[in-house]
Amino acid sequence: MSERGALRARLDLLAREVAKFGAVGAVGLLVNVAVFNLLRHTTDLQVVRASVLATFVAILCNYVGFRYWTYRDRDKTGRTRELTLFLLFSAAGAVIENGVLYLATYGFDWNSPVQSNVFKILGIGIATLFRFWSYRTWVFKALPAEVRPVEAPPAETPSAETPPAEEAARSAGRFLEQRRPTETVEPDPVRR
Repeated sequence: MSERGALRARLDLLAREVAKFGAVGAVGLLVNVAVFNLLRHTTDLQVVRASVLATFVAILCNYVGFRYWTYRDRDKTGRTRELTLFLLFSAAGAVIENGVLYLATYGFDWNSPVQSNVFKILGIGIATLFRFWSYRTWVFKALPAEVRPVEAPPAETPSAETPPAEEAARSAGRFLEQRRPTETVEPDPVRR
C-alpha cells in the first residue's frame, strides 16, 4: 500500500471515530442541557450547581456510549483503570465546561436563562475538544498491533509482459496477506 493509501486509511478511521464520538456527544449534550434546564427551573439550585449535576449525569450516559459503541474495539482488559481515567478526564472537562459558565454568571453577571444556556453550550464545546483528545489518548487505548515476523516475499521480477496493474494487484495481495488477522471478527449486529 502506498503512503498516500495508508494516510487515507488512517484519515478514514479517524473520521469514523470523530463521527461516532460526535454522535455520542450529541446525545450527551441533549441529556446535559435537558437536565440542566430541568434542575434550573424546578429547583432552587444555583446555576453552576445545576450545571455540575447535569454534567455528571451526561458523563455517565456518555461512558456507556463510548465504551460500547465508539470505542468498542479498544482494549477492554483494564476496566478499573479505564473507568478511573474516564472519570478523571471527565472531571477535568467538567471544570472547563462549568468554568466558562461560572465566569459568565458570576464574572459578567450574565444570568438569564438564554445566556446561561449559551455559555453552558460554549463550555461544553471547549471541554469536548479536551475530552476527545484525552479519551482517545489515555482512556480507550488502541490495542497494540500484532507483531509478526514479515517473511520476504518471493522474488518476482516483473517481466516486460506483466502489466503494471497486475503487478500492483500482486503487491497489494502480498500486503494484505501479511496483515490479515488470525481471528475472525463477528459482524456488528446493528449493521445487519
